[in-house]
Amino acid sequence: MPRLLAIGDIHGCTPALDAVLAAAEPRPEDTVVALGDYVDRGPDSKGTIERLIDLASRCRLVPLLGNHDRIVLDLASGGDAAFGDWLRFGGDATLASYDRASPREFPAAHLDFLRRCRMFHETEHHFFVHASYIKELPLAEQPEEVLLWDSLRYRLPGQHCSGKKAVVGHTSQKNGEILDLGYAVCIDTWVYGDGWLTMMDVDTGQLWQADQEGAMRCDPS
Repeated sequence: MPRLLAIGDIHGCTPALDAVLAAAEPRPEDTVVALGDYVDRGPDSKGTIERLIDLASRCRLVPLLGNHDRIVLDLASGGDAAFGDWLRFGGDATLASYDRASPREFPAAHLDFLRRCRMFHETEHHFFVHASYIKELPLAEQPEEVLLWDSLRYRLPGQHCSGKKAVVGHTSQKNGEILDLGYAVCIDTWVYGDGWLTMMDVDTGQLWQADQEGAMRCDPS
């Protein structure tokens, strides 16, 4: 049967991405939803996007946009106001990985990949967003600020009006464990820090986790 897989925030930690993909072995019939924040903080944003572009040729990849990815696109389009803040929140590592002075100089294929990222993805029983949502609003009416920026530390959203379970990232779980609220699950497990990159089979709950060096976690369940 085709699997529905989700990947938490990667943040340029390519060895971790390589490790969980090698362990889970996505097949052509599988759907892989990447929850955004492919860039910043970790050392290899360029390599991460290259891996995702390749992955899209091997299975059904559904990439979502993260807040860090949005900033890169804004800067690449000429909006320089956030440049200094971006550098302080991990943009310096992204520039180093590309060996460029500005996102305007990033490869066109990489910027096109980010431009094609979705704001949400929905299936029969689940929906996927980068950060959070407003429970009373249909997904197509959600404010971008909430989808990309809201933190679960400050507001738990509650059960969505669709009745579907949410799969989100963005709010890094510093203990390295997924946060399961029943109506929502957060799989950002702080790979760029001392945690893990989490890949999850959404239907079965099976987890694959790797640290930023690519070492797999033993029995993450």
